[in-house]
Amino acid sequence: MLTTTVVRTLADLLLHVDRMSAVSALDSALFQGLVTPAELDSVEGLIRGRRNAVVSRTWLGLADGRAESPLETRGRLVCVDARVAPDSLQAEIRRADGTVVARADMLWSKSRLIGEADGAEFHDRPDALYRDRERQNELVALGYTVIRFTWQDTLDPERLPAIIRRFL
Repeated sequence: MLTTTVVRTLADLLLHVDRMSAVSALDSALFQGLVTPAELDSVEGLIRGRRNAVVSRTWLGLADGRAESPLETRGRLVCVDARVAPDSLQAEIRRADGTVVARADMLWSKSRLIGEADGAEFHDRPDALYRDRERQNELVALGYTVIRFTWQDTLDPERLPAIIRRFL
């Protein structure tokens, strides 16, 4: 059976899906180690001259392998579009003694604001809810504000940014 490489598959995909789906696929491939950032550079050459290549090329620069889910990618892109992009992704939050309390999906460091993507797959189980609650209490005790968002929150391009702006 003939197959294509991951890089070729990503190149073809970019030309046929919307921006959110394309960047989610790029992020996922990077996060899983299926491609390197250097390998993604070759995608531009593979799509050159093809239909939708001009717009698709701009999406390559949005790829970030720190996003651990399509929901995190969507949240980040909605924030970037609304000009409230986080300072960092997967930021380690530490106690004064250096102990890591959490890794924040998105962090706005000056405002000590953390954005957490709460996907149903990992956050709807009772054990996960209790862990999230304990972790959030620790973060609040350290002076952080934690906002949580779901897939639904990313469907309206103003919903998540409006929440973030209230805390910035």
